[in-house]
Amino acid sequence: MPATVIVGMQWGDEGKAKVLDALCDEIDIVVRYQGGANAGHTVYVGAERYAFHLVPSGILHEEKVCVIANGCVVDPAQLLKEIGELHQRKVKVDGSNLKLSDRAQLVMPYHKLIDQLSEKSKEASGRKIGTTGRGIGPCYVDKVARSGLRVVDLRRPEHFRERVAARLDELNPILKHVYGEPVLEANKVADEVLAYAERLNPFIADTAQYINRALEQKKRLLYEGAQGTLLDIDHGTYPYVTSSNSTAGGAATGSGVSPKRIETALGVVKAYTTRVGAGPFPTELLDAQGEALRQRGGEFGTTTGRPRRCGWFDAVAVQYAVEVSGVDALALTKLDVLTGEKELKLCTHYLVGGERLERFPADLARVEQARPVYETMPGWSESLEELRDFSKLPKAARAYVERLEALSGAPIRYIGVGAARDALIRR
Repeated sequence: MPATVIVGMQWGDEGKAKVLDALCDEIDIVVRYQGGANAGHTVYVGAERYAFHLVPSGILHEEKVCVIANGCVVDPAQLLKEIGELHQRKVKVDGSNLKLSDRAQLVMPYHKLIDQLSEKSKEASGRKIGTTGRGIGPCYVDKVARSGLRVVDLRRPEHFRERVAARLDELNPILKHVYGEPVLEANKVADEVLAYAERLNPFIADTAQYINRALEQKKRLLYEGAQGTLLDIDHGTYPYVTSSNSTAGGAATGSGVSPKRIETALGVVKAYTTRVGAGPFPTELLDAQGEALRQRGGEFGTTTGRPRRCGWFDAVAVQYAVEVSGVDALALTKLDVLTGEKELKLCTHYLVGGERLERFPADLARVEQARPVYETMPGWSESLEELRDFSKLPKAARAYVERLEALSGAPIRYIGVGAARDALIRR
């Protein structure tokens, strides 16, 4: 695996961190290329649970180097909090194994405030997106509008203060007249963020140069995406999406390398489908069966604790995701959660007003109107958690995996069968 990108095939929460953790023995460097503290990646080491938001989950492997690249938006308070918590748990985190791009955008206190106020306003009119309120969207807005602040700006305090003052000259009238909030004092905001500069400085690096040099030295890289394909700003269920490119293509621009240098794409897909927040979800189960999946699968957001919406596997969505990211193989997670279901349903296509759709549509209204057409397969009752050989799976479980493989359009190479770190079948 000279350079591989791991990308979610659904609406996020597919279990990418578990797959990455399992593959860490085969790589040297883990690169997080987009998103911010809105991500939630969970890894279990024995009975211990580790939740990551900004720090790549590869940090649990002491000999690996983790990179937070330029495509990310970084809340300095959250990053330092995460580092501190890892230190408390005796995990090594320093400038030798964690590198922060000097070109990454900073999530400022006003980004989080605007995010929360905007979402509250949309909720009143029924247009709520379902963001985490962590300031991710407003930070990316400032990046595109060329009003943002980058990590490198922390090294020039007076320049930093001038940029904060200029941005608040624009935002304060909005806070006051649109949201009825008190204005923010530029010096106080600048002081708050600059106070983190000294502690962040050991981690700051030109990560694009570091990554390209590593590739020249034949190091093995794993690019870690956050969220999933159907939340991609261009290819997801717009406007109910994240604010960055969470598809495989985002790994190149988000880390400063040529796309020619990323050789393999590994898609991660859950054995059923989940979604957090608002937006269309054709196979959603709004009954006791959906609640049972949520409870068995522990489907509650790592970042917010919000219950995830649950439904049957949607092959229309996954086929589309496989195509958009050019996925070479799939890792299937949480197969064990389906144990005990007498029957399993797979959505093979949609019906919209009598029209058969086999490709995921761009028009949000058509996704909202889509009626899933299901294929039914028998379930199984045997526990899967101790199995490590595909041939040992119950016949019905093997048939289910093989059918998902056929419908998705990519081979399934890894199968998650439990929460434990080693609960993974390799084919």
